Amino acid sequence: MCAGRAAAVVVGVAAALLAGCATAPKNEAPNATAERLYKDAREDMAAGTYERAIKSLERVEGLAAGTLIAQQAVLDMAYMHWRLDDRVQALSTIDRFIKLNPSSPALDYAMYLKGLINFNDNKGFLGALTGQDLSERDQRAARDSFQAFKLLAEQFPASPYTADARGRMAYIVNSLASYEVHVARYYFRRGAYVAAAARAQQAVTEFPNAPALEEALHIMAQSYDKLALVQLRDDAQRVLKLNYPNSAFVGSKDVTAFSKPWWQFW
Repeated sequence: MCAGRAAAVVVGVAAALLAGCATAPKNEAPNATAERLYKDAREDMAAGTYERAIKSLERVEGLAAGTLIAQQAVLDMAYMHWRLDDRVQALSTIDRFIKLNPSSPALDYAMYLKGLINFNDNKGFLGALTGQDLSERDQRAARDSFQAFKLLAEQFPASPYTADARGRMAYIVNSLASYEVHVARYYFRRGAYVAAAARAQQAVTEFPNAPALEEALHIMAQSYDKLALVQLRDDAQRVLKLNYPNSAFVGSKDVTAFSKPWWQFW
């Protein structure tokens, strides 16, 4: 689902209200109707003048409170804030919509948009490869995005947004697992073997089907070896061999290089 398609979603009733509007110049008069203002806002959105669109949408919400067109105005405001990279305001707006409109016909889209806002905020998913200090990276946005998509999939399995949400959920899981493995490797390289084993174990426990599991098991085995925990080392190596018999990690003590990033498995 591309952002352009998401932006084009309009509640049916709101669209019907606008169908009969004339194409007159923008009217910023204090007595402009909600329908006129919403039409102006849509034109501004199409032109990319998002700040002006938001101002019109705020007036629409006030004038048409409790109606479908007001609901659509709030959704559009959340989308505009997202496009302006104002994640905090975008999330505040979409959370307000979800709280006040639990039976809205656009609730599935609201959940999807919330997931997108957090998903795109986490642009540093793969920033690990650029040399950033992974021990300081926050993955809260990724987890929040996953939860929004998960609720959408559970409550609206037939929604047109659900298939895309499921795909993004799989990506998030793989990204989070990869993050945990990168942090585990970070600790191992610095001799913090207890911490390395713990983060690798966390990846194995939370994300058992992620591609990064292979390296996580290897880091666990090597960390336990450094700690002289022979039984735990042997257990980790046994699981690695069982699940990845052809792994380059089998029999290797190197944790500094992985054969290829997880996304290249696809």
